[in-house]
Amino acid sequence: MNTKIKRHYVIYSRKSKFTGKGESIENQIEMCRQYIATHYSEEEAKSALVYEDEGFSGGNLERPKFKKMMCDSQKIEFSAIVVYRLDRISRNIGDFAKLIENLGNRHIDFISIREQFDTSSPMGRAMMYIASVFSQLERETIAERIRDNMRELSKTGRWLGGNTPTGYESESISNVTVDGKTRKACKLKIIPEELNLVKLIFDKFMETGSLTKTDEFLMNGHYKTKRGKTFTRFAIKAILSNPVYMIADEDAYNYLVENDVDLFADKEEFDGKHGVMAYNRTLQRPGKATQDKPINEWIVSVGKHLGAIPGATWVQVQKLLELNKSKGYRKPRSHVALLSGLIVCGKCGSFMRPKLSDRKNSTGETIYTYLCTTKERSRGHVCCMKNANGNTLDAKIIEAVKSFCKQSADMAKQITKTKKRISENREGYEAELSKLSLQLEDNEKVIKALVISLGKSEGSNAEKYIVEQIDELHKKGEALKKRLSELDAIIQQHELSVIEFDIIRQMLSNMGECINNYTVEQKRAAIRTFIRKIVWDGENAHLYLFHNDSEYEFPASPDTNNINN
Repeated sequence: MNTKIKRHYVIYSRKSKFTGKGESIENQIEMCRQYIATHYSEEEAKSALVYEDEGFSGGNLERPKFKKMMCDSQKIEFSAIVVYRLDRISRNIGDFAKLIENLGNRHIDFISIREQFDTSSPMGRAMMYIASVFSQLERETIAERIRDNMRELSKTGRWLGGNTPTGYESESISNVTVDGKTRKACKLKIIPEELNLVKLIFDKFMETGSLTKTDEFLMNGHYKTKRGKTFTRFAIKAILSNPVYMIADEDAYNYLVENDVDLFADKEEFDGKHGVMAYNRTLQRPGKATQDKPINEWIVSVGKHLGAIPGATWVQVQKLLELNKSKGYRKPRSHVALLSGLIVCGKCGSFMRPKLSDRKNSTGETIYTYLCTTKERSRGHVCCMKNANGNTLDAKIIEAVKSFCKQSADMAKQITKTKKRISENREGYEAELSKLSLQLEDNEKVIKALVISLGKSEGSNAEKYIVEQIDELHKKGEALKKRLSELDAIIQQHELSVIEFDIIRQMLSNMGECINNYTVEQKRAAIRTFIRKIVWDGENAHLYLFHNDSEYEFPASPDTNNINN
């Protein structure tokens, strides 16, 4: 007797940004459920599988829940994928055409409620393709409009805002137009001491040809970034590759022309004094790291600011960076050490990484030590912390974990206590989060009302005061957003569920007996179940348990709390 395989209806929803209004994720899902209930059955609507992506663009298919849905479609029998609107899936006709073909080959229908398209019919498939063409056309039109705006802005050489590069600060300038109106803009103004540091970085990199050696030089000299942090290789590279420092001279002009940039400046404007201003340099996507665009996609003009690095030098630096890139810097990794990412230097606070040797100990294990990364980067000039014997320390940490498991009753009480404290803190954070969200919403409403008033008051005495009010409210709004972001991070940081706490309690009962048989990865996971941080002071390793707000140091016996090298 053949058993009929259950086929599921699937609901997919997407929104680029959370607003809580209009076509929110929840509204999309509800409308899709209603459609399934009306055209098929209430039972199908209730049992529909739901996949939702919040904060992702429709420009491509690189979305976590969408990818999971397509992966699940290989394992689960899908009857149809239902969306509220066509562009919830994609605005790219190439991606969309491949998707429809993929689903069609596996007899999975596609339904879009808003456009009333259903790929179960030939006419529905044809109309779907036509509609996707218009979706992509709209997206490309918006992108071209943005690019046109950038081209217009580039002609002015203005600084458009954001974090100013090291060596400069933003300066407001005003000019009066032919119709008598005052227009404000920003340009970059030199900060001499910072720009001297930038020049030093370029000189040192030209001398050594190495980011690592430049990094070592800056660390040993105790040089700091614009925000008072220690330089990293990535911060150094960002400075070296930023065209804002390049003096607009003949070498700069030739380089930009040779690389087919979208140049909005005549050769005569490359006066050997001003700097280069490049727009459209990076690609920023939600959930992904900022990515540098190819130079031929830049929009470039001569800026209002003074440059710092001669064109020939800047171009040579780019060639050296490319050479470094081809060498493929890779951080060494250990396949035996257990404490990477947990152990920090008690002197400078830097993480300590495992350093493997070519030698073996009496049991045949590779001998390795834990080395302070600041000590390594500065060649011992900034930090001289004694290395930790990795084999010995790892073995003693495992013994410490075993002892924790033997104290399972006491540990269970501590976990319960920690869980209660986290729950109490979380409730307070969530209450503050809700309150601040309402304040931010009210603040935005007032700003919108003032903007409308500003339009009506243009040219009057009231205009100045309205602008000042808007500026103050904007600052308040930014402060609220910053605190909301902090609260959200804190809440997520303590996102241990009831089930996770119960799992930890159960693990205590058998981990001590089995841990010696664990794989390296399993041992690392077991250690991280208990240990939040390990501080090495050159002689002892101090263990801190459970990730929470307090600096709680586990008050165990000396042989487990302070572990000698």
